[in-house]
Amino acid sequence: MYRIAIEKLWKWKQSKRRKPLIIEGARQVGKTWLMKEFGRLAYEDTVYINFDSNAIMTELFAADLDTKRLMMGLELYIGHKINPDNTLLIFDEIQEVPRALSSLKYFYENAPEYHIVCAGSLLGISLHHGTSFPVGKVEFLKLSPLSFREFLMAIGKEQFGELLDQKDFQMITGFKQTYIDALKHYYFVGGMPEAVQCFVEDRNFNDVREIQKQILLDYEQDFSKHAPIELVPKIRMVWNCIPSQLAKENKKFLYGLVRQGARSKDYETAIMWLSDCGLVHKVSRVNAAGIPLRAYEDLKAFKLFMVDVGLLGCMAGLRQRTLLEGNNLFAEFKGALTEQYVCQQLKTMQDLGVYYYTNDRGSCEVDFVVDTGEQIVPVEVKAQENLRAKSLKTYQEKYSPEVCIRTSMSDYRKEDWLINLPLYAIDQITQIQ
Repeated sequence: MYRIAIEKLWKWKQSKRRKPLIIEGARQVGKTWLMKEFGRLAYEDTVYINFDSNAIMTELFAADLDTKRLMMGLELYIGHKINPDNTLLIFDEIQEVPRALSSLKYFYENAPEYHIVCAGSLLGISLHHGTSFPVGKVEFLKLSPLSFREFLMAIGKEQFGELLDQKDFQMITGFKQTYIDALKHYYFVGGMPEAVQCFVEDRNFNDVREIQKQILLDYEQDFSKHAPIELVPKIRMVWNCIPSQLAKENKKFLYGLVRQGARSKDYETAIMWLSDCGLVHKVSRVNAAGIPLRAYEDLKAFKLFMVDVGLLGCMAGLRQRTLLEGNNLFAEFKGALTEQYVCQQLKTMQDLGVYYYTNDRGSCEVDFVVDTGEQIVPVEVKAQENLRAKSLKTYQEKYSPEVCIRTSMSDYRKEDWLINLPLYAIDQITQIQ
């Protein structure tokens, strides 16, 4: 299985200003596998240390954080000398030993020759309020579930991904059924590595669904294990209501759907908790289209998407036979899967700000507006072949963006102010002019 993030790890290794690297992401998105695979490919030796329930590491880092002393302790623990020139040091579950997290500052300042990569989550980090976090002394890499591009590679259709990069839409259209079939499978399987691996090996949708159910169960258990006890019921209520939130025509998050009479102050901490540990994507509203979009962010209005389209389908009870019913899958429960899919792909792209737009009267809504740093790109998501884009036209007349994107199951088509980009080519959004 190939992960595009490994290319960023190669750049990190070769950087003259390399800092210890923390890989963030929800549980079970493949952080441990990625670190070990990178060690196998890029180094002669890999030292893997898991800090979870590791009493020896807890004791080692409890004393002073002198890097020479720490390296001696690590060498005693693994039983051999560590050569910094050809060894990757992996600290997994580093948040379980907060002092190890603090030590990264001293490794950067006093022992920069060591190549250190860690797996952690904002969840684990944020719970240790007394931790001295090494601000400015570490780098971060966000790891998401497999994107549709990575899914194509996993199922042996890498050339179809390369064709998308070439943007030869005449040829792409000729093979569109291959893309559509793969996209249907991705909607069901999603991008969680274990589910994808199962699908690649057996093509058994029932087995995939069982894996997804287990992942969801593991997440629910994580709520009880890691969240403050008084917050757990609220986290569960927010988490379980996401499918019903996305099933609405207007997908803005409504607290009243969590519990009748609920208000933001009752549940905003639970939402922040889910967001910090990577389980949900919070997409805020903007009411204008200037750069940067963050300056126009309305923190009170937002949509909440899940980390993975396959897990959303599992929670919503998506039927396997829906895969066989033409393109009905893409419109399943009011296009929620399609909007989830687009959000998930946009979130895998580096340095993109992702928001949605409504005007102050609420008469115009654009599903996503993307800040590339150089321009604002409005994106209208259409689950079905119905290609009216009334809101997008209103937005275009008001703000005159360089490009407007409507993404749907229709073929690529460029009109005077609008580009129809097939859903399976959404990762080309920043390359389309």
